[in-house]
Amino acid sequence: MSTAAREFGDVILKVEGVSLAFGGVKALTEVSFDVREHEIRAIIGPNGAGKSSMLNVINGVYHPQQGQVTYRGEARRAMDPHRAARSGIARTFQNLALFKGMSVLDNLLAGRNLMMRMPILLQALRVGPALREEIAHRKRVEEIIDFLEIQHVRKTPVGRLPYGLQKRVDLGRALAAEPRVLLLDEPMAGMNVEEKQDMCRFILDVNDEFGTTIVLIEHDMGVVMDLSDRVAVLDYGRLIGDGTPDEIRANQAVIDAYLGVKH
Repeated sequence: MSTAAREFGDVILKVEGVSLAFGGVKALTEVSFDVREHEIRAIIGPNGAGKSSMLNVINGVYHPQQGQVTYRGEARRAMDPHRAARSGIARTFQNLALFKGMSVLDNLLAGRNLMMRMPILLQALRVGPALREEIAHRKRVEEIIDFLEIQHVRKTPVGRLPYGLQKRVDLGRALAAEPRVLLLDEPMAGMNVEEKQDMCRFILDVNDEFGTTIVLIEHDMGVVMDLSDRVAVLDYGRLIGDGTPDEIRANQAVIDAYLGVKH
């Protein structure tokens, strides 16, 4: 899974001096890094390092007390998740939040919701332009289903699928929003080796075929080092390393953090 052939564009996302606290607990302290277009950018660190909090700041779930995030040239202190989704930022979460009683197809269609322009009444009646719009959305969803190789379960309720396939559906729902930046929070957590290999392949294909910029949190260091172009390392809410996988492997502060050296 070589990353050597990829070419990157300008900085699409920049985090500058972001600090986030909950009462007296500091989740992030003056964190700064950037993400370039078409890059796979990993954020790693021990448990409790602030990784998920960082993604929550980027897509507007949390509002930092200090610092700002610049996305596509627009600097902002805070953004709400709805606005983030409309501007091209999609997100998956550690814990699956799929509609378990709905089919795979309907879960992916839910990811198209922000792109639906027809009034809800016309959508319900499925007539005229509303029907044509629905057909167009269904066509795009079917393309994603083919891409993720889940045609055989397209009409199966998600709750009946094995965990690895549910994670693939979660990825598909995020892709249905056609994001420019895709935030993946531990997409391979709980998977076996074969499922991880499949997910790695899909992530690389999303980046290559769709041109999607990816920001990835993952605990499997083998996966991180194979997939990522650059890696940011957090520990106790602070950035302690930032560079290529080879640079991170040689960073003593990162080695100490993962070996449990006292701070």
